[in-house]
Amino acid sequence: MIPFIAADNPIHHILDRPVSGAEHITLFGKPAITIHMVSLLIAAIVAFIVLRIAARNIAIGREEEGTDRYLTSGKLSSVIEVISLYMRDNVIKPVLGHETAKFLPYLLSLFFFILTCNLLGMIPFMDMQVTTAKLGWGSEVDWAVFGGTATSNLGVTLGLGIVSFIVIQIHAFKSLGLGGWAHHLTGGAPLYLLPIMLPIELMGIFIKPAALAIRLFANMVAGHTMLAVLMMFGMLAFKATGNWVLTGGVELISTIAAVCISFLELFVAFLQAFIFMFLTTVFIGQMSHHDDEHGHAEAAH
Repeated sequence: MIPFIAADNPIHHILDRPVSGAEHITLFGKPAITIHMVSLLIAAIVAFIVLRIAARNIAIGREEEGTDRYLTSGKLSSVIEVISLYMRDNVIKPVLGHETAKFLPYLLSLFFFILTCNLLGMIPFMDMQVTTAKLGWGSEVDWAVFGGTATSNLGVTLGLGIVSFIVIQIHAFKSLGLGGWAHHLTGGAPLYLLPIMLPIELMGIFIKPAALAIRLFANMVAGHTMLAVLMMFGMLAFKATGNWVLTGGVELISTIAAVCISFLELFVAFLQAFIFMFLTTVFIGQMSHHDDEHGHAEAAH
């Protein structure tokens, strides 16, 4: 097996693999427990605990606390409150209108869960486990139980896309009814255009959530691959020259570049979580019944 830390292939740092010690546990010929599965579970637990604590700190306190009971305690809770209010008032509500309260829990949960997966993926948990195993008890294999970015796994992002697809379609049938849903596919086009419109719109129903999944997956893979390539430059320089001075210079420059890219990756972690949530909001809004809103607009005129 290729050593994890000095792998010649940068993709080696991203690919999913069985949890160490559980390689023999399979399901349909595939590993039943993988590192990304464990990471996904850990991200869900972390997100739940953090958001639960934030909700408790944001909630109005007891009357004997006076005006302080309206203040949010804790810096992290304050940040979460600001993000949630901004998302609700400036992103979700302008799209969904009076249906905001119905979808707000799902959309915010989606955002914070993806964000947690992305942020945990920036911490080199797998590297730390492999290093500890090799230095601690001389393990000859890349021993690791969790780590990596779960959202760099297409299976994970497709799962998130499928959940959003189900939410969108259930809302569409409830809001528009079967006839309205079918009418939405035609877009009011003339009958002679239906042979063209219907296949395109039907494909669009599945392409939209698939695009959500592929966009998130591709961005996470690209960012972590770039970081891995930068960190490999020192190893490649030493293999090519055997000169420690030259290797040190190359490694210094590549490390500085990796740090800069890490700040960009931090931005991308937030951006991709936002894009996934926002586009899901837009797709839900597209399948909403808008007659009432049009009626209010005409009354205003």
